[in-house]
Amino acid sequence: MSKLRGMRGILASSIGVTCAAALALPLAPPATAADARPAPTAEAATRAAVTARPDIPGSTQSLPLRPLTRDRASGAAVLGLAPRAVRPFSLLGVVWDDPAAELHGRVQVRTREAGTGAWSGWRDVETHYADHGADPGSAEGTADGVRGATAPLWVGESDGVEIRVLPEPGEDEGEGTGVDEPGAGDHSVLPSGLRLELVDPGDEALEGPRTGLMSAEATAASAANSALAPLGALEIPALNSEQTRQEYLTLRGADLTEQQRAKPYIGPRPAIVTRRGWGANESLREKRFVYTGKVKAAFVHHTASGNNYKCSQAPSLIRGFYRYHVRSLGWRDIGYNFLVDKCGRIYEGRAGGVAKPVKGAHTLGFNTDTTGIAVIGSYGSKKPSSSAVKAIARLTAWKLGLHGMNPRAKTYLKSGGGNLYRKGKKVRLNVISGHRDGFNTSCPGGKLYKKLGTARSTAARYQGR
Repeated sequence: MSKLRGMRGILASSIGVTCAAALALPLAPPATAADARPAPTAEAATRAAVTARPDIPGSTQSLPLRPLTRDRASGAAVLGLAPRAVRPFSLLGVVWDDPAAELHGRVQVRTREAGTGAWSGWRDVETHYADHGADPGSAEGTADGVRGATAPLWVGESDGVEIRVLPEPGEDEGEGTGVDEPGAGDHSVLPSGLRLELVDPGDEALEGPRTGLMSAEATAASAANSALAPLGALEIPALNSEQTRQEYLTLRGADLTEQQRAKPYIGPRPAIVTRRGWGANESLREKRFVYTGKVKAAFVHHTASGNNYKCSQAPSLIRGFYRYHVRSLGWRDIGYNFLVDKCGRIYEGRAGGVAKPVKGAHTLGFNTDTTGIAVIGSYGSKKPSSSAVKAIARLTAWKLGLHGMNPRAKTYLKSGGGNLYRKGKKVRLNVISGHRDGFNTSCPGGKLYKKLGTARSTAARYQGR
């Protein structure tokens, strides 16, 4: 650790001189065609042109990282980009070619605020994100184009960026080059194909009611909630206890025992903003929906995207996550089944219907028979709002109640593989678990994780237990 601090100190000093010189010069021009990804196939381009929503533009700039300097102690290359002007964006992340590779190091960025021209200070990007994803060996997890990635970071509307990736020292310090060299246990080797992804989620002014014809994909996503809300609805409305009971009998009546029909343990359905409500461009995702079996547990996450957002911006953040997951990481759709903002508003995540057992890509190894709920923000050192914790309780009381699950109980899940449990192992977990319960990760952040006991007891009370 002392060596790492020393390396970072040297790097900070040497890079600081370089950055000061760079900032004295005009910013580099926006990325050219050489910096962009290869053009999509003709079929993909045609599909995007036909189905893309003109009222939700959005875009992704993909910039390859270049060597900036080398660490004086280890010789490892520090990759990144000097300060440059780019097209406006609001969310960023770093991706690389091999989804199984890990980035051992520190990713730091600073951005220029659009309009004011003010540069932010350096901000860290969470580098461990592989645990948010499809199960090992699954069709989604092994699909062509799936990449390794950092967590996304929300920075607000920006038009300039600078980034540096500082590798950790390897076991044989001083021998690694830092780029594309194999070496067992050598953390100074960074993954190949590092690229900075700059995501424009679309204009916030377009988040109100949308009119006009719906595409086939948008119609299908909305129709998946047809038992709960009219086609094209921007929100699934909240129900009281009796209304929820009647809906429960309609949705699950044929599968229920006489006792379950007489006294169902289910919380009142909360209001849920639909994908159309937050402005999902349905042409981005795969068309088909994938379902799992009974929802036996809910995993709680944080997005690790920072807390510097207004609740009115939450739809923009979700559009950014969606585009990042699909276009940058190669997933079939946004990974989470639900998202919750710090004001306690609940949003539909992966398409397929909020009352249905949609299979997500949120807890590597435990996406079967579960649902994933992500609280927007970073909660390692910051406490989640009471509104967000209450929203988790309300959502799980209803969602788990549809499947007869007690939020205060435990259940058995079969691992799909991971760094805590081997594939096929049956694991006893809380019905409301944190991401770290199924995978060795800091998610959902220590401060949020400590609130899950409150969420369990509150959810059980909502269910009438």
